Amino acid sequence: MDNDLVQLLRSVIREELVPVKAELGTVNERLDRIETEQQNMKQDQQTMKQDQQTIKQDLQTMMQDQEQIKRAVLETNERLINVESLLENQHRIIELLSARSIEQEAKLKRII
Repeated sequence: MDNDLVQLLRSVIREELVPVKAELGTVNERLDRIETEQQNMKQDQQTMKQDQQTIKQDLQTMMQDQEQIKRAVLETNERLINVESLLENQHRIIELLSARSIEQEAKLKRII
């Protein structure tokens, strides 16, 4: 009878353990999924860090380019001011020469 009792207890325990084992299997699956998701999140985080670094480098390059453009614009403005000054001087000289030419024509007409 002891043996029958032991067999009965083992049978009952096995039956009771079946749902527990199934639940443990489910829990293990969930833990595996959580670990996989955690790895994916770590990879995403690493990708984001790399993207952020790339953006910083791009921003730095853009700032350098902007500084070069600014210098080029200032140099162009200086050259334009010089050209305007030269044009004004040439315009005054042309007006002066035109006036002298007209004056000389008038003198020639009086002589002739």
